Amino acid sequence: MSRVLPQGPLRVLAIAQLANSVGDGAFYACSALFFIHVAGLSATQVGLALTIGWATAMAAGTPLGALADRWGPRRTAIWLSVAVALTLGAVLFVRSFLLVLLVICGYACCQAGLGAARQALLAVLVPPAERTAARAHLQSTLNVGLALGAGLGALALWSGTYTAYLAVFGLDAVSFLLAALVLRKLPPTPPIPRTTVSKAGVLRDRPYVAVTLLNAIMCLNMPLLSLGLPMWVAQRTDAPAPVAAMLLMLNMLGVVLFQVRVARRVTSLGSATRATGRAGWLMLAACGAYALSGMDGGAWVAVGLLVLAALIQVFGEMEHGAGSWEIGFALAPPERQGQYQGFFGMGPQIARMMGPLLLTTLLIEWGTVGWLVLGGLFLVAGLAFGPVVRRAEARLSPAAS
Repeated sequence: MSRVLPQGPLRVLAIAQLANSVGDGAFYACSALFFIHVAGLSATQVGLALTIGWATAMAAGTPLGALADRWGPRRTAIWLSVAVALTLGAVLFVRSFLLVLLVICGYACCQAGLGAARQALLAVLVPPAERTAARAHLQSTLNVGLALGAGLGALALWSGTYTAYLAVFGLDAVSFLLAALVLRKLPPTPPIPRTTVSKAGVLRDRPYVAVTLLNAIMCLNMPLLSLGLPMWVAQRTDAPAPVAAMLLMLNMLGVVLFQVRVARRVTSLGSATRATGRAGWLMLAACGAYALSGMDGGAWVAVGLLVLAALIQVFGEMEHGAGSWEIGFALAPPERQGQYQGFFGMGPQIARMMGPLLLTTLLIEWGTVGWLVLGGLFLVAGLAFGPVVRRAEARLSPAAS
C-alpha cells in the first residue's frame, strides 16, 4: 500500500483520488439504468443528456483550469469537489429530462474543472522530475477505486431496487465531500499573481494543441476496452461474451501492478516521446492480435488471442500514459498549469465522444481491415509526439535563454 500511497502531499492527493474514484466507479456502473428506471427517462434521452453533458465539460475544463491558476488550485479543487457532491445530491430529486440534463451538465463541468485543478495541484506540490511517477501512483489508485466502486454499483444493479440506486448516488456524493475534507490537509497553494500571467491562451500554443489532439487519438484505447471489445467479442469472435469483462479486469489489474514501474523510466521529454513511440508500436501489435481473434479457430483460440492482445494493450496504455503525462506537464508554462491541464484533459473526452461511432465503423463493419486501420492510427499518433515535442522545445528555448 505504501507504493500506491506515498508519504507527503502525494499521499493526501492519492487518498482524495481514491475517495472520488470509488464513488465514480459506482456512478459509471449504474447511472444509465438509474435515469431510466428511477428518473423515468428513455434510453435515447439518457444518451442525449450524457452526450451534451460531456460536450459541455469539454468547453468548461480550460476556463475552470484557468480559475485554478487565478484562485489557487487547492481552494479550487476543494470547492469543485463540493460542487460535484451537490450535483450528485440533486440527482436524487430530479425526475424530468430538462432537470436531468442540467444536473448532468453541472456534474460533468465540475468534474472537468476538478480534474484540471488536481493536475495543477500535482504540478505545484511535486518537483518536476517526480511528476510523472506521482501521476502513475494516482492512476493506480484511481483504478483501485473504480474497481471497488464498480463492484458496489454491480450490487445495486443486482438488487434493482429504488433504495439501492439512491444509495449509490448518495455514496458518490459523500465520497466527493470526503475528498474535499482530505484536500484541506494539503499545504496552501497561493494563486498566481495576475501580473505574471501571460494573456496568451493555450489555443495560441499550437504545439500544445497538437499534442492534445495526438493524446486524444491514443486515448481511444479507453472506449476500445469499454465499448469496442465487448461488441467485437460478442459479434465477431467465437469467445464467450463475458470474456470482454475479464479483459477489462485484466487491464485494470495490470495498471495497478505495473503503471508505477513503467513510469519510472520517463523522466524527461526525450524519454517521454520514446515512451509514446513504444506505445504506438504496442497498440499496433495489440490491434493485430485482436484482429486474429476473429478468425475461425474455436473458442479457446479466440480467448487466447484476446488475452494476449489485452496484455499487449495494457502495456501500450501504460507507456502512453507515462509519456503523455510528462509531455502535458513539461510543455505547460508554470504560471498556467491549471489552464493547460484543463485543455490537455480534453484528450480523453474527445476520445469518448469519437469512440462509439469510430470504433463501431472500424471494428464491426470493417472487421480485420478496421483493426489494422485503428492500429495504424495508434502508431502514427504515438510516433508523431516526437517531432511535435521537438518543435515545442525549439519554441521554448529562446524564451528560456
